[in-house]
Amino acid sequence: MASSSQRRRALPLSFVVIVLLILAGPGPVAGDKTGELTVFWGRNKDEGSLREACDTGIYNTVIISFLTVFGHGRYWADLSGHPVAGVGADIKHCQHAKNVTVLLSIGGDGDQYSLPTPRSAKDVADHLWHAYLGGGRHGVFRPFGDAVVDGIDLYIDHGGAANYDELAKRLGEHGGVLLTATVRCMDGQETSGEAAVATGLIGRIHVRFYDDRRCSYDSSERRPFYGAWLGWTARYANASVHVGLPAAWDAASDGWINPAALVFDALPLVRGTPNYGGVVLWNRHFDRRSRYGQTIKGML
Repeated sequence: MASSSQRRRALPLSFVVIVLLILAGPGPVAGDKTGELTVFWGRNKDEGSLREACDTGIYNTVIISFLTVFGHGRYWADLSGHPVAGVGADIKHCQHAKNVTVLLSIGGDGDQYSLPTPRSAKDVADHLWHAYLGGGRHGVFRPFGDAVVDGIDLYIDHGGAANYDELAKRLGEHGGVLLTATVRCMDGQETSGEAAVATGLIGRIHVRFYDDRRCSYDSSERRPFYGAWLGWTARYANASVHVGLPAAWDAASDGWINPAALVFDALPLVRGTPNYGGVVLWNRHFDRRSRYGQTIKGML
C-alpha cells in the first residue's frame, strides 16, 4: 500500500484530468466568481523573478515578502537571495504592463519585529511611506528606487498584537494605500493581525487555512473549515476575504486541497458569501513547480 506521502506526491499528476472535468461541465451552484488569484513572492531564489511571476498572466496580485526587521529603529527586507537591484523595474512592469497589484508584506516568520509603543508604530508607518510608498523624505533609502508598491500587507506572526491598529491608522492618513492582512485562521480566535483588521481600514483579509489543523479543509469533516470561513466573513463583512492555501502538498504542514476538491467542494462553499474575494497561494516557488494556480484560476 502506498504511503500517504506517496499518494500526495502523485496528486499533481492528475491536473490534466481535473482540467478536463472542469471543461466538461459546470460545477455545483455557488456564488459569483471573482477570478482573483494572489501569490506570495520572495521566499525562494529559485522561484524566478517578480517580472516572471507577473508575466504568467495568472496572478492579479503579487505580494513581496517580507520586510522582516522593523519597530526598533532598524529596517531590513529579506527576499531570500533575490537581488534587490531590478525589483523596482519589475514592480513597474507588473503594474503598468500587466495590471498586477504589487504589495509589500511586513512580518513573517522572523522574530526581529514588533511595535513596542504607539510612537514606534507611527515611525514604521512613516518609514514604509517614504521608503516604499508615495513619499520620499530626504535621507530615507528606497530599496526599489522610484517604484511605488500599491500597498502594505500585514503578516504578523510574532512580537504581539500591540499597536498594529496605530500602524494602520497612520498609513491610512497618507491616503491611497491599499492595506491588507494575512492572518492565521485560528478557528475564529483573535490573531496578531486582527488588531489592525478591527480598525476597519483593512480592505482585504487573507485567511491562512493551513498550518492549523483546527480549521484546515478536510473532505470528511468540512465544518471546521467552513465555520472559520463564516466567522471571518461575518465579522468583517465590509472587507474582501480571501482563502489562503498552500500551492503544493509540501508547502505547509497541512491545509493543501487537491484541485478537484477545491473546485467541486471547497470553492462552492466559500463563494456563497458576498465578500468572498478569491484565493491567495503560498507561495510562488511551490506554485511554479506544481502549476496549482494555473489549474484553478478559471474557477475562482
